[in-house]
Amino acid sequence: MNVKMIVIDLDDTLLRTNKTISERSLATLKLCREHGIKVLYATGRGDSAKDLAPSELFDGTVYMNGATAYIGDTLIYSRLIPIKNVRDLLNAADNAGIKIAAQYGGMDYANFNVTAQWPWILNYEISEFNTLDIDAEKLYAVIEKPQDTELIKKYLQNGLYLRVGRDGLAMVMHEEAVKSNAVAAIAAHCGIEQSDIVAFGDDTNDIDLLEYCGIGVAMGNALDEVKAAADYVCDTNDNDGVAKWLEENVL
Repeated sequence: MNVKMIVIDLDDTLLRTNKTISERSLATLKLCREHGIKVLYATGRGDSAKDLAPSELFDGTVYMNGATAYIGDTLIYSRLIPIKNVRDLLNAADNAGIKIAAQYGGMDYANFNVTAQWPWILNYEISEFNTLDIDAEKLYAVIEKPQDTELIKKYLQNGLYLRVGRDGLAMVMHEEAVKSNAVAAIAAHCGIEQSDIVAFGDDTNDIDLLEYCGIGVAMGNALDEVKAAADYVCDTNDNDGVAKWLEENVL
């Protein structure tokens, strides 16, 4: 396989269930880079990803499902949401008692205690959505009942999309903020063809990436629809699935 770029989702893909990266995975990715292969991660996370994945191991990073993409500290791709386009949505969700937040610049502007929900997220502000003045990288909401999703859909404007992950977390994004677009921008910057990219993922927000790249690999623990979209299925995230596949098929 003529692989020149590897793109890996983090949660439930490169990261084990305990949110760590195995020594085997670290060693395998380091060896890939020594062979001249670019290594990226593409995650739905924002700045919290930096605490989980060592920056020296990756040539590029995609955050917020593709809202932003970087090579090192250089911004390569950006698709943000003007707050005026989601203010009604934020207020309607708040009035309905839905836990919701807008993310920008490493800060979560929320109507609930984010750290109590996820202890590893420390940067948040309880915000008044009527006066919030940012361009959001992403909105997210904690879905506790089907009506929550329906309310968000009701207030979703053109140019945005809604995706609900396996963990019940709903994400509202710019329509062009998808992992495949962000990876395509990095690949073009590096002069790498689409056919020379392999991607790994497990959840619905990885499907467009697996379908875009020359080779799409679903984790053994991936959702069935993700496996259906992939060219290969590897072992699970807790059994070094990414490392094993790369060792057998690339290295």
